[in-house]
Amino acid sequence: MKKIDLVFRTVGERTSQIALDLAIKNIQPRQVHIIENVKPFAHAVQQMLKMNYDCDFVVFLDADCLIMEDMSPFLTSNSLPYVDCYVLDKFRGHIHCGVHITRIDVIREMQAIKVPDNDAKYVLRPESRTRGLALKKLKLKKAFKKFNIIHDFFQFYHHIFAKCALRELRSRQDYHQAKLTICQEDWGRQEKDLDFLVAKYGVDYARKYISKQASQPEIARFIENLPNIALRELKQMNILEKAPLTLAETIEFSSKIIIQRPMISKKMKVFGIGLSRTGTKSLTMALNMLGINVVHYPDDETILQDLMAAKYDFSILNDYDGITDITVAPFYSQLDKIFPDSKFILTVRNKSCWLKSLEAHWSKRSAFDFDPSNETKMQIRRLLRAAVYGTYAFNEDRMSYVYDLHYRNVLEYFKDRPESLLIIDVCDGEGWEKLCPFFNLPILEEPFPWMKKKTVLTEILSGVK
Repeated sequence: MKKIDLVFRTVGERTSQIALDLAIKNIQPRQVHIIENVKPFAHAVQQMLKMNYDCDFVVFLDADCLIMEDMSPFLTSNSLPYVDCYVLDKFRGHIHCGVHITRIDVIREMQAIKVPDNDAKYVLRPESRTRGLALKKLKLKKAFKKFNIIHDFFQFYHHIFAKCALRELRSRQDYHQAKLTICQEDWGRQEKDLDFLVAKYGVDYARKYISKQASQPEIARFIENLPNIALRELKQMNILEKAPLTLAETIEFSSKIIIQRPMISKKMKVFGIGLSRTGTKSLTMALNMLGINVVHYPDDETILQDLMAAKYDFSILNDYDGITDITVAPFYSQLDKIFPDSKFILTVRNKSCWLKSLEAHWSKRSAFDFDPSNETKMQIRRLLRAAVYGTYAFNEDRMSYVYDLHYRNVLEYFKDRPESLLIIDVCDGEGWEKLCPFFNLPILEEPFPWMKKKTVLTEILSGVK
């Protein structure tokens, strides 16, 4: 029986007590170590690496993560050196963060690592940087695993502000900046949720006051002072802080997310095969609200290796019910043969609007980035652009041709199987009334997660100085 320790890190998150209770229940650790109110995070990392561990694995858990399933069967059988866990994040969808399963030999190496002075990556991501150096020295790779974990729901406003300001600093490279911009567009779908207003304000604040030319000591001082900045700015915005979290609030939320779930067998998957900028992210969010756990455009090393090997039973599908966007759009016929009971959803959009959106999207996302840390993502981008569009750069005639060809080919392929294909135009307002019947589910009363460019949220923000 493997010995599992838990390191629980909290800076007073609204979810702290419930997160700890759920972690103890679902990890069943031999020993619990609590790092409480240690700021900035680099100091917490230093403290956790000074501990003497007598175990086989340590689960490092942040207090903003609520573990909603029993992880112990995986933990007792796992032998991987490091597993980064996918979670459902309120602001960014399915991402890997907050829960890190680390083998003791990797921890020992992390404890021995001497990080260079003024290391930019360490300033922004001290734990990730230290672990990355340790894995490189040991010649080991990280793995990914999806669990039913929710992240950054229910948090205090001042924590949301600080986290999103830090997220902006961590997203200064073109690729990450583009992803953050897409997330900000998505936040507009919840115009009545103040969390998203605060999140956007945190990002905008960091952009305004910390230039891209800021020195590492300047950035470090800003990060250290972020908690005070957040409290001050929220006071200026006249935003009252939330009351403490109750278990009833958590249960009520869970009942909305974990609703009646379609029966998904190992051979039944769900694939969003619309082209990028046709509402694939809105579709992804909607499917997850239905209890169908799909991932939008995964871009890690495992996906790259699968694509390069034409391995269309994608390893990630061991943990997810499906994939959306151009990761799978060109491969629907192969996927149909590998997963014969699957459902396919073709998102469509007014073509002239789609062309304008795709041109703007590509203008911010070059097919080449010479930063080695982005190489995997760039290889995936180039591979899929070639496979889907036949070009690395936007060309209106070519894109128009590809859009029409993809639409005709998909319809022709599924012409005798209408039960397998749904065509939906979420950009034109179609939503639950088409999606739910496709899975024999009752139509949800919750708002459909459309992405809106102009919302009440942006109007409110325009008045914030």
